[in-house]
Amino acid sequence: MKTKILILLMSIMMLSCSNLLNKDPDFVTPDTYYKTEEDLKNGLNGVYNRLIDPNGRMYGRGLYSYFVVSDEAFFKGISINNIRVMVMDASHLDIGRLWEVLYEGVNRANLLLEQIDGVNMDLKQRDAIKGETLFLRGYYYYLLADLFGPVPLKLRATQSPDDPYLPRAPLAEVYASIINDMQQAEKLVNDIDYFAYNERISKTGVQAILARVFLKMAGAPLKDVARYKDALEYADKVILSNKHSLNLNYKQIFINHTQDINEKKECIWEVGMYGNKVGTVDLAGSMGVENGVECPSEAIGYSGGAMKITAKLYELFGTADTARRNWSIAPYRFVTSGGNTVKSNFTDKQIYDRNPGKWRREYETGSKARSFTSTNFPVIRYSDVLLMKAEAENEVNGGPTPAAYDAINQVRRRAFNKPLGSVNAICDIPAGQNKTQFLATIQDERLRELCFEGIRKHDLIRWGIYVKTMNDLGTSISTTAPSAYKYAANAGKNTTERDLFFPIPTTELTVNKLIEQNYGW
Repeated sequence: MKTKILILLMSIMMLSCSNLLNKDPDFVTPDTYYKTEEDLKNGLNGVYNRLIDPNGRMYGRGLYSYFVVSDEAFFKGISINNIRVMVMDASHLDIGRLWEVLYEGVNRANLLLEQIDGVNMDLKQRDAIKGETLFLRGYYYYLLADLFGPVPLKLRATQSPDDPYLPRAPLAEVYASIINDMQQAEKLVNDIDYFAYNERISKTGVQAILARVFLKMAGAPLKDVARYKDALEYADKVILSNKHSLNLNYKQIFINHTQDINEKKECIWEVGMYGNKVGTVDLAGSMGVENGVECPSEAIGYSGGAMKITAKLYELFGTADTARRNWSIAPYRFVTSGGNTVKSNFTDKQIYDRNPGKWRREYETGSKARSFTSTNFPVIRYSDVLLMKAEAENEVNGGPTPAAYDAINQVRRRAFNKPLGSVNAICDIPAGQNKTQFLATIQDERLRELCFEGIRKHDLIRWGIYVKTMNDLGTSISTTAPSAYKYAANAGKNTTERDLFFPIPTTELTVNKLIEQNYGW
């Protein structure tokens, strides 16, 4: 994390005792801990902390990797009995831990919200901390609903192991709570100008995520199509704020990440990482390792090249969008030759050999570790907001409007290194498309622009085409891929309707008898 904020791990257990035989030890509880502004800040840091998770189930690794398997990538050498090829069950350790970490985030937020109003400090900044906490609680529930479906809605902190268990709330009720938290937060949090970095949630950050939430609600499984209007409203709030813009150099977005440079214009909200697990601060992630360019050298930046790209993604860029393609998909790997590590460029036929190339460890500055980096994860970028606006315009108006074309064309012109405000026949979307055609155009453009950013599976599910897309991918790879890579079809072939949600973990089902398992598990 660039701000180098150390995380206070909150606890209602005893934190200190001067003597093990002391009959009256010092206890720290939420009721006695939150006394000063600094206490609240430390508590807020603890709520943010669960976005990372030192074991890699959140944005440290899982939420852009093995939890979001889609048609953009496959995993090297993995063909059976692995979550990466859609083979798992309710007892899977990573799924269970993901559920636990998300609810840890919820409970930490609840603890802070229950005590925050009792702290004497500047009211505006106290409200801002409250707003960030409300947003984060809503965001943890958004991830839970997106990944698991209906879940227990717990809006009070755990007081005792004897607290009653809760049943799963209807999905519409969970989303109503998410919207309530986030809309309250929108009124309380600071503008992004207040921060020196984009790792804290700002007003436009809340608005951008709300646009994403509303688009999800408009799609599957809720299909509350009235929410397209809300998505458009919130995308427009971000755009009309004039606080954000596209970085004119596409690859520089990701170079900035690897060099620990915060850029608030394009990257509206990022999960902040810090260090490389060397020392006592455990806030590193695996950006550029799990999803990086294969490289055997730790000096350059090690990656085993675990994620490989699909031919579908490569071919979707076409023959003109090569600059964006050749940054998103690395055109080389590093190999050992004559005792040295050198770049080895791929031939046109070596498509399945390629890795994601957005976060390239060779650009990292400072000391490097083998498996961990301080590279931030971009939760939402301005280009995503523009594409959400284009999609919502199309849905609300029964077809694409000039504003919809302008939004998507800005993204495309940037990719082609053309002026954003000028019509360009080389890259602009042809006019005259109907609603169905324009949605297909948006679906392809979101894959090109946002590949490897943890959003594709989410998009495919809300569009209602995840299972078919994955099955079609499996068929295509089985028939067209080189023999050495036909195993890459397995994830697509294994995908069924049950995979629209993860299973409720066995560990939860064992203790909470009010919960029923998801379909198919």
